Amino acid sequence: MSDTDYVLAIDQGTTSTRAIIFDHSGSIVATGQKEHEQIFPRAGWVEHDPAEIWENTREVIGQALSRADITRHNIKAVGITNQRETAVVWDKTTGKAVYNAIVWQDTRTQPIVDRLAADGGVERFKPIVGLPLATYFSGTKVVWILENVEGAREKAEAGDLLFGTTDTWVLWNLTGGTDGGVHVTDVTNASRTLFMDLETLQWRDDILEAFDVPKSMLPEIKSSSEVYGTVEASSLLREVPIAGILGDQQAATFGQAAFDQGESKNTYGTGNFLIFNTGEEIVHSKNGLLTTLGYKLGDAAPHYALEGSIAVTGSLIQWLRDNLGMIGSAPEVEELTKTVDDNGGVYFVPAFSGLFAPYWRSDARGALVGLTRYVNKGHIARAALEATAFQTREVLDAVNADSGVDLTELKVDGGMTANDALMQFQADILDVPVVRPVVAETTALGAAYAAGLAVGFWETLDDLRANWQEDKRWTPNIDADERDRTLRLWKKAVTKTFDWVDEDVN
Repeated sequence: MSDTDYVLAIDQGTTSTRAIIFDHSGSIVATGQKEHEQIFPRAGWVEHDPAEIWENTREVIGQALSRADITRHNIKAVGITNQRETAVVWDKTTGKAVYNAIVWQDTRTQPIVDRLAADGGVERFKPIVGLPLATYFSGTKVVWILENVEGAREKAEAGDLLFGTTDTWVLWNLTGGTDGGVHVTDVTNASRTLFMDLETLQWRDDILEAFDVPKSMLPEIKSSSEVYGTVEASSLLREVPIAGILGDQQAATFGQAAFDQGESKNTYGTGNFLIFNTGEEIVHSKNGLLTTLGYKLGDAAPHYALEGSIAVTGSLIQWLRDNLGMIGSAPEVEELTKTVDDNGGVYFVPAFSGLFAPYWRSDARGALVGLTRYVNKGHIARAALEATAFQTREVLDAVNADSGVDLTELKVDGGMTANDALMQFQADILDVPVVRPVVAETTALGAAYAAGLAVGFWETLDDLRANWQEDKRWTPNIDADERDRTLRLWKKAVTKTFDWVDEDVN
């Protein structure tokens, strides 16, 4: 390995696709990024165009290579990380999606969830797959496409359709698409479908039968770190091995070097996702968390995790910008919050897609409570930021209860960690220090690490631990009585979102 050798990570996220090139120290060398359209056909429906995502992937690879002034010969491996539960179904003979990608935030499949839950409730498959029946996961999205797209069921039964989350879609296209594309996913993404057995790490035939999804559609399940194939001949990265796949939240955990039992991280992105490593033990939550795969390196034993998933955090700030026009750019929200001393008694519960962990209430919808004539847009902006911290506190309480061990500090990453006001309030409301690493792009870094390990670019996990460096630490600075008061009011506000959706409201 020379000083001009690198690993490239493709981060196919909810709002954009990025290519980031990392050196051996885990530092960023160059980045390419392009946003894709957020498609909202109806209330509760969220879609992406898979063709646009693939085209953007190719473009950002070119951007990153150009900005680094290097070629494919300098790239030793490619890793992929992705928005996990977003489902793509495509025709393997044409290479075209039969419908837009249905995004993890989409709630249209609630009738399918209800139908499946009629026999055994929402936890019908949870002992096997670690997940409750919910619109969040990709399994019901596949069912919706098969039942609502003309000709899809027939093509699927004939073996002509493929399903994958966006890691699989990008991998299939990168490795040739209709000309020999590799149809594979890793254990972390497979664990978010509702179809994979946590113990065997294989698709469950009986669950697929219950969903009425042909097994021929599904990708082969592989580890998170091994060579899946090489990039096809027409690409700027031709012949480079693709050697790592991790769902975005697991990738961020890996990038934070939280490899061992008891270690955790919280990512602040479109949504928030707290992952707690439970080692080689499968821990079933009693407090509304998900049991999921943390990572699996080659032939080694898998590591499992508990996860607290929050649907709306960063996307709430985008909503203030795009839907209300309160701010011109996301960073402006911090300036707006500085115009007020507190939230003015306002609490904002952003249950736009229902409530995820620890409540799992699909009938919930967003609520802004505590409004008086005194309240201005500064208070609303502050309440929107505080909502992220409050939701994280509730998830962390659940993690502490399930694990039996109280977390002593929280490692954080993602775009919102640049907001000092939010991070300080997060430390205040958690009553533990909050720590941000030097490299905040831990999602892409984790995918790079997984790929680099597979090809010997990094030798051991200790090499990766040595790369982690603290950038900033926030410590609690709030009166305990004030913390308890605001938490009590937050929990009261959450109850106001329940039972909103009924037969006449969607």
